[in-house]
Amino acid sequence: MVHAEPLAPVRIGGTDILFAQGIKAGDWLFFTGHEAIDFDTGLAAAVVGQAGLPNHGLPRHRREGNFILNRLSGLLKKAGSDLAHGVRLDQYYPDYRAVDGYHLARKANFGAYIPPSTSVLMSELVARGAEINTSLLAVIPGGGRDPQRVSADGVPVPPTSGFAVSVISGDFVFVAGQMAQDDANKFLDARATRSSPRAVWSGTEIRQQTEFLITHRLKPAMEAAGSSLANAIKAQIYLGDIADTAHCLDVWNSHFAKSPCAVTVVPTAGFGFTDGIIEINLMGVRDKGATKKEVIDTKLPAGMAFGPAAVRAGDLLCLSGLVAAGESGPIAGIGSADGLDRYGAGTRRQMQAILETATAICKAAGTSLAEVTRAHHFLTDLGELYPALRAWEPHLPGAALPFGAVRVPAPMPVPGTTLMADLWAYAPTRLGRHK
Repeated sequence: MVHAEPLAPVRIGGTDILFAQGIKAGDWLFFTGHEAIDFDTGLAAAVVGQAGLPNHGLPRHRREGNFILNRLSGLLKKAGSDLAHGVRLDQYYPDYRAVDGYHLARKANFGAYIPPSTSVLMSELVARGAEINTSLLAVIPGGGRDPQRVSADGVPVPPTSGFAVSVISGDFVFVAGQMAQDDANKFLDARATRSSPRAVWSGTEIRQQTEFLITHRLKPAMEAAGSSLANAIKAQIYLGDIADTAHCLDVWNSHFAKSPCAVTVVPTAGFGFTDGIIEINLMGVRDKGATKKEVIDTKLPAGMAFGPAAVRAGDLLCLSGLVAAGESGPIAGIGSADGLDRYGAGTRRQMQAILETATAICKAAGTSLAEVTRAHHFLTDLGELYPALRAWEPHLPGAALPFGAVRVPAPMPVPGTTLMADLWAYAPTRLGRHK
C-alpha cells in the first residue's frame, strides 16, 4: 500500500511525463519544482503579458511570483491547509533581477509570516523564459504542527526577505538558508574571512565561512528552537566553487561526525550576497521531542554521497544527494555512451544507478521508492532531464513524479557525472519503533 498521495497530477505538454503538483503524505504536504507554466505550452500568458503594452500592469517578476504562489495556495486549500502552514521554502533563479519582484509577491501572498527560505542562483530553469522555481513544504493544521516562528539572537534576516530564521512544527525544526554576512546584512562578517586581505596565507576562505555558518548561524538557530546540531536530519550545502567541497566538508565533519545528517552538496551559480561563497540550510528534530533521529547506515560506494545514505526521523526519510559514482569515480559506461548522448544513454545509466541505490536505502529504512515525496534533479545539461525522468518508469510505472529540475554549473562534485538526485520519502511508522 502506497501512502504518499499525488495531488493534482498533470501531464506536461501532452508528453508521457506525469507531474505530481503536490504530495500528501500523512500530515505533510510537498510541492516541488513549481514554475509559472500552463502545463500545455510553457510560460503562462498572465506572466508573459501583452507584447504591445510591456509597461502596463504589475512588474513581470511580480506577476510570475503571484502566479506560482496563487497556484500553491489553491493546491494547499484543496489539501486542507494554507500558506500560513508552510514550514520551508526553496527558490532557484537564473537571474538575480527576479528576486525582488518575487519577494514582493511573497510578502503579498504570505503576509507577516514567511517560512524559512533558501534562495540561490542557478544556471537555467526548465521552462523557456521561466525565472522563478519554487518548492514548498507545509503541514496539515492541528495536532501541534502549526508553525511557531522562532527568533535566534545574532542570526540576522535580510530585511527585503523577511522570512523566519527558524520554525518549529511539532517535533521538527526548520532553519532558513544561512550566509556569512554580518548582523546588519551589509558586509561579510569579520569572523568569516581572513584576518588581513594582504596576508597570503591567513586561512582558507571556504573553511572560515563554513565554520562561521555552523558556529554562529546554524547552531544558535537550532538551539533557539530547542534542537541542536546533534539532532540535525538534513542539510543542503550550496557552493559557488565545487572545488571547495573537500575543505568545506572537512570543517562540516568536525561538527557532525559523531551524529551525521544527510547532506546534499550542490554546485551553485550565485548567491544573494556577493561576498558569500556558501549557503547552508538545515532541518532537524527537537532535543526533548518524542521523534528521534535514526541514521540509515546502508553502505554506499565512497563517491556516491557526502553524508550517510539517509536519516530518518518519525515518518520522514531524507536521503543524501546521490550521484552515479563508485569507489574510484563515475560508474562505468557513462563516457562510453557519449556517442549516444542524443538518446540519453549516459543519463539513463546514471539515473538507473541512483534509483537502484535509492530503492535499497528506502528498503533499509522500512519504506519504498514508491513513497517518494520530493525529487530534485540537479543537472549540468537540461537536455538530459527527459531521459532522467523516463528512468523512473521501470521503478514506478505510470506514477506521477513530484520532481523539480534546474541546471547547475559544471562540474558536479564527482567530475564526469552530470546529474544529482536529492530525494525525500515518506516512512510510515513501522513496528512501533517510531513515534
